[in-house]
Amino acid sequence: MEECLPDRPRKGRGAVGNPTGRFEREIRHAVDDGWGPAEDDLPPLRTTVTDEKPRAIISRNASPDIFFNQSINPYRGCEHGCIYCFARPTHAYMGLSPGLDFETRLFAKPDAALLLEKELSKPGYVAQPIMLGANTDPYQPIERDRKITRGILEVLARFRHPVMITTKSALVARDLDILAPMAADRLVSVGISLTTLDKDLARRMEPRAAAPYRRIETIAALSAAGVPVSALVSPVIPFLTESEIERILEAAAAAGARAAGYILLRLPLELKELFTDWLESHFPGRAHHVLNRLRESRDGQLYVAEFGARMRGHGVFADLIEQRFRLACRKHGLISGHDRSMALDAGRFRVPPRPGDQLQLL
Repeated sequence: MEECLPDRPRKGRGAVGNPTGRFEREIRHAVDDGWGPAEDDLPPLRTTVTDEKPRAIISRNASPDIFFNQSINPYRGCEHGCIYCFARPTHAYMGLSPGLDFETRLFAKPDAALLLEKELSKPGYVAQPIMLGANTDPYQPIERDRKITRGILEVLARFRHPVMITTKSALVARDLDILAPMAADRLVSVGISLTTLDKDLARRMEPRAAAPYRRIETIAALSAAGVPVSALVSPVIPFLTESEIERILEAAAAAGARAAGYILLRLPLELKELFTDWLESHFPGRAHHVLNRLRESRDGQLYVAEFGARMRGHGVFADLIEQRFRLACRKHGLISGHDRSMALDAGRFRVPPRPGDQLQLL
């Protein structure tokens, strides 16, 4: 009798499976044909990148619990492979799986800088801080060659437009030649995601992201160059990373971080199944405890999309996490909160003259 084969972790990848996206008409399962599964039969998973041609590059939102209204995502999908990534379900809109497809079948926007220049030059455009990397990491491995994020920063620097960057990659330090002058004019801040200081846990949970010590070094490099840095303890995972909150904030503050924020693990849509499978593969003894603690903080469910509660949860455990976080921030002199836009200066925005434009009279 045929039986569904269990998913197995693959070296260098986060998700342990590739479940069908929620919009597909068919659901497919691998089955045991009697010969038995063999590890050698698994084909290597290579990363592919498809170029996109969007008509606009700035995305806008009106979510009451998000502190920015504008964002840019140079890439869709993310090779970092973080199992907890709340952006995974967006791959279902592409007819792909939020599992392994999300971290192996990527989409790039090579015309992003050109589109941005056009949008910023439109009459009536009002400058507000733009979040770079709200969905997927703008400094994931393919950025090293594609340099789409760098092109976006070059445009923002010319327009003197404020920008906030969120990343867990050390590659952001490559662009200090752009970021440092922008920081001197209060036009940029960077948030470095620090989920754990345990390199073994990080290797399993976020397999192709920078090692924790490299992120601490990146905070130090950015801070030394005058770039304001926040440490993002995100996500906080019960029984896996929650015990590290104080140590993470201490290390980040010692490296030069000025502020910090956190988010309790979110598991929207297909992410519930993906994260549960990952837990049962890597931490079977803790899976039950992790999921039950999340349910305690989400009205008995693994995820609640309610504004104001989806980032923090509520109840005894959620309140304790918030208290610990605030106390640790106070102890280490960190500003507590996510809003990194208040210190940026949108009043410096100017559309640079193009060749042939008449000079403005002052």
